[in-house]
Amino acid sequence: MTNEGYSEGRPLDHLNHGNISEQQFLETYDAGDYERPSVTVDMLVFTIRSEAQSNYRKLAEPALQLLMIRRGGHPYMGKWALPGGFVSMQESLEDAARRELVTETGLDDIYLEQLYTWGDVHRDPRTRVISCSYMALVDSSELELEAGDDASDADWFRVEQRLLEEKRHIHERGRTTERRVQLTLSNGTEELSAVIEVKEVVEGSVRRSSMTILEVEGIAFDHAKIMYYALERLRSKVEYTDIAFNLMPETFTLTALQKVYEIIGGKKLLAAAFRRKIADWVIETGEFTGNAGHRPSRLYRLNTERMTT
Repeated sequence: MTNEGYSEGRPLDHLNHGNISEQQFLETYDAGDYERPSVTVDMLVFTIRSEAQSNYRKLAEPALQLLMIRRGGHPYMGKWALPGGFVSMQESLEDAARRELVTETGLDDIYLEQLYTWGDVHRDPRTRVISCSYMALVDSSELELEAGDDASDADWFRVEQRLLEEKRHIHERGRTTERRVQLTLSNGTEELSAVIEVKEVVEGSVRRSSMTILEVEGIAFDHAKIMYYALERLRSKVEYTDIAFNLMPETFTLTALQKVYEIIGGKKLLAAAFRRKIADWVIETGEFTGNAGHRPSRLYRLNTERMTT
């Protein structure tokens, strides 16, 4: 039985729905019969950027970075959060996500993927808030940061993830895996961190998973969980889709592309094996880099006929 026609256990079919038209029903329908939680979108904007080095003789090292905003008001005033905002009654979730993306970054018409819907009852101290998270991947050369109305600052944070502990238990009906993962974010002057416990239970064909924030420093709401989920999705999809190309300019060298794959995957790759792996994904442009003092390198672009993202 569904809850259609019921409110707090009270049947609404006293309206005798069978004797009225749908238009008449809608004209008398009271949306106040049901509680309406607020809905928000949270944006995870990833890019690959080179970090400034304290020693000017060292080359800047590119790293995976995430856009964060410092909250300018309560709750969590002064803490860092993912850019986002409330969904209005007259826009879709994706429209709201793209609006927030333009507001926070000035960018439009870029790769955007819906990740997950977060609905823990007490995830926001203001009221019942359900949030849909989206991931955007952008080329850092095109970015100009703009803090939103409720933010006092916006900045890029280098993102690192480290496995602290993993336990596996085999039981009669399946297995349970528990992991403790540490997230560390740094913008050169501030460091944010969180320790997250991830639990996965497999019983027969049923799989259940949960995440709990055990420790958090400087990160607002439950956004540490959203970050962890997005990082796992990104690292998974880079293995079988062209998602990484959204972090690249229109033309690029294979060395630069390989570096992006290594940064996302967290491991070094053999050049020959990598080039075989992505051979069908790229097309030579016939152009070369023009960096003075370096041997010119071939420039490539994405083979759009192979796109699967």
